[in-house]
Amino acid sequence: MPISKACTIAGSAARGGAGIQADLKTFQEFGVFGMSAITAFVATHPETKQNIFIQPLDVIEAQLSTIYEQGDIDALKTGMLFSKEIIDLVSTWLQTTTIRNVVVDPVMFGKAGSALLDFEAMDTLKTKLIPQANIITPNMPEATYLLGGHELTTLVDLQDAARDLYQFGPDYILVKGGRLHDAAIDVLYDGVTMTLLEAPRIDTIHTNGAGCSYSAAITAGLANGLSMQEAVVQAKKFVTAGIRRSIPFEKVAGMIDHRAYKQFGEDGVKVTSARNWS
Repeated sequence: MPISKACTIAGSAARGGAGIQADLKTFQEFGVFGMSAITAFVATHPETKQNIFIQPLDVIEAQLSTIYEQGDIDALKTGMLFSKEIIDLVSTWLQTTTIRNVVVDPVMFGKAGSALLDFEAMDTLKTKLIPQANIITPNMPEATYLLGGHELTTLVDLQDAARDLYQFGPDYILVKGGRLHDAAIDVLYDGVTMTLLEAPRIDTIHTNGAGCSYSAAITAGLANGLSMQEAVVQAKKFVTAGIRRSIPFEKVAGMIDHRAYKQFGEDGVKVTSARNWS
């Protein structure tokens, strides 16, 4: 039987829990063959302390060309792109393809708060890449920056942000509310229906890679033929299971366990939908 194929365009995370590494692990867990184009390497040099090594545009372009030559890409996600030039390259390349399922994770910050986006690139992200997306998946700080600095603190704020972000042109908005105090509630919006996905708050710092894996799981679901809501609900369950059975590290925050959903499942996600929810 043919296997679904997905591509990730993102940064490489040396510890293995986020970025390209998290994406490919997630694809594998859903039976999807994963391809990748690496935009940067994220690792801290012990002497210079440089922690982001951006790849030349021709290197990224070569990867994209090689991947697309294989054909049959069922879904694609973008993660850390970092610069205006890379976002412009990826956006222009996407316009030449026939890829139907495009997930844009507007990665801006690392788990420790380090900047993973040159903020001079924000306008290019908004005007060139996001309008090509079937869904964008910002967390609360990312949604804040996309909307010009309006801080999100409540569920109502997330719902308002979803409506505002929808004006940028994607088909769906997923605003992730993992930083809400009472529960991990995400808001999915398609311009008409607001869907809330609620999971119990898990008391852990070991969530590295959760955002990357969430968007990668959505990508895998779309590659496998799920509807957008089905893909998002499955992804929410996947990442919740991964956080619940996370892998701790000694010196830094640990990673989610990408094996957890397949091994143990996750029944603690509640889904509620309504038209024009307010």
